[in-house]
Amino acid sequence: MSDDSTSEHEQIEETPDAGLHDRAVDGPFDESEANPVRPYIDLGAIKILPREGLNLRLEVEEQTQRIVAVGLDYADSTLQVQPFAAPRTSGLWEETRAQIQEQITQQGGRVQERDGALGAELLAEIPAVAGDAATTRLARFVGVDGPRWFLRGVIGGAAAADAEAAAAVEDLFRSIVVVRGGAPMPPRDLIPLRMPSAPGTA
Repeated sequence: MSDDSTSEHEQIEETPDAGLHDRAVDGPFDESEANPVRPYIDLGAIKILPREGLNLRLEVEEQTQRIVAVGLDYADSTLQVQPFAAPRTSGLWEETRAQIQEQITQQGGRVQERDGALGAELLAEIPAVAGDAATTRLARFVGVDGPRWFLRGVIGGAAAADAEAAAAVEDLFRSIVVVRGGAPMPPRDLIPLRMPSAPGTA
């Protein structure tokens, strides 16, 4: 009887890492799990490990001038990442997947949920316009629940379909460190991002 209760308790505690059981070992990492001597680029809510061929862009909301996402160009692909505050006892990725599926379907796109290297993910064909012609673009939506945070990624370009490029971008996503901070934040709020410190600083 007591064994059953313990199992239930453990399942509740493990919920934030559901779907990616090796997260604490292979990333994405919480600040408490990261190697403190590695030369990260510090963007406030996240830290990025520099690597050859990686270009970084900050996506800024025009009205507020707030940084709302980090864009990474790597391996002929794009990776957009956003870190969010999450509840202590449950993750956000399952709920977020359902919202993304609904939005893309409403836009006339197609979405397939599948298991990938980062756990459950969405492969989407999103309507787009190229010149005068209507077309679609392929994108992968990935997400990982960590301790009191949720990291969302949108993968485009070669890594949406090519296995070799996908592996390189998945490794990049796993190398990200999320800095949740101790301040109280409502779940689903974007953890504040900031302009980067110079690459190579600790």
